[in-house]
Amino acid sequence: MDAVRHYFPELSIIQHEMLDQLTPLYADWNSKINVISRKDMEHFRERHVLHSLAIFKTIRFPEGSRILDIGTGGGFPGVPLAIANPTCSFVLLDSVGKKLKVIDGVAESLGLSNIETIHDRVENHRGSYNYIVSRAVTNLPNFMRLIHHLIAKKNQKFSSIYYLKGGDFNDELSTVELKSRTYELSEIFKESFFETKKILRLRH
Repeated sequence: MDAVRHYFPELSIIQHEMLDQLTPLYADWNSKINVISRKDMEHFRERHVLHSLAIFKTIRFPEGSRILDIGTGGGFPGVPLAIANPTCSFVLLDSVGKKLKVIDGVAESLGLSNIETIHDRVENHRGSYNYIVSRAVTNLPNFMRLIHHLIAKKNQKFSSIYYLKGGDFNDELSTVELKSRTYELSEIFKESFFETKKILRLRH
């Protein structure tokens, strides 16, 4: 059985069909605008779709939640999470406009209406969100510095950050004032790619 179907039997047939379509859609777009390396494209389902959906294993965003994906690149983890959480709205932010063009094209092909793309740097972006997700766009102290205005306590909507990261980041974590919890992806997925991969949850 396909790994995505194996680990996420709770998703509907339509959701799985949309996740299936990501591979040919990204292969087509990637031939025009390079957003994923050739090596990673060969392992697309595992390294991009399954990796993104790891967050869905740790939280089911409440209906109506507004989620910001920072440094989304080609749309990860935002696009797979938007498919898995159709009652939530996702804002996918990146400073490289051509990457967002790919996301817009993929979302249009799939009929994904709960995705909005924004071309901006996170330090300049203003908005109110329940959750922030990201896939290790920079080191953790720098990431926290860039998003401090989005998670200020005066923003009462904010709940948590879910940060996909690999390796040992205890030294980085020691500088962060928020409460943290680490999820080992090797305990969720058996594939060797996930042996050193983690999700870091941060909240006030």
